[in-house]
Amino acid sequence: MNDFEQRLQKAIDRGKRIGRQRAEAEARAALSEAELRALHTQYRLELCDYLESCLQKLQGHLPGFRFETVLSERGWGAAVSREDFRARPGSSSANPYSRLELLIRPLSPYAVLDLAAKATVRDRELFNRNFFQPLGEVDIETFRETIDRWVVEFAEAYAARTA
Repeated sequence: MNDFEQRLQKAIDRGKRIGRQRAEAEARAALSEAELRALHTQYRLELCDYLESCLQKLQGHLPGFRFETVLSERGWGAAVSREDFRARPGSSSANPYSRLELLIRPLSPYAVLDLAAKATVRDRELFNRNFFQPLGEVDIETFRETIDRWVVEFAEAYAARTA
């Protein structure tokens, strides 16, 4: 082999070695599936406790709402709801329904922590939202602020439409 071929071979070997080292570093940095599940569970438990306490406080300020814990294939969380009796002559027989549901969705292939909210006030959808962050970058305080904001928005809309 001449000098050029030797340098070429060394460059190829160095490139392969650098590629292997980079792949190993990325693999070490990436969270494993078990670590992702554990993180998701930790965040889910913490946020479920928080959103349950917020909805129970809402229930205390707006009498007549029923609190329920939600455990379903859509996620974990809580909801408050109420159905008002309408006894006016000439009105429809339907009773206006109000509900706020907050859920932490199950772990998805996208590895995000996903907070979902659905709000209905007197049979009209107020909002249907999601807020999510990658599991490796979750800021729990931002999730709490989002929950606070959505609960307060629901309370204000409910109070305005029932006054």
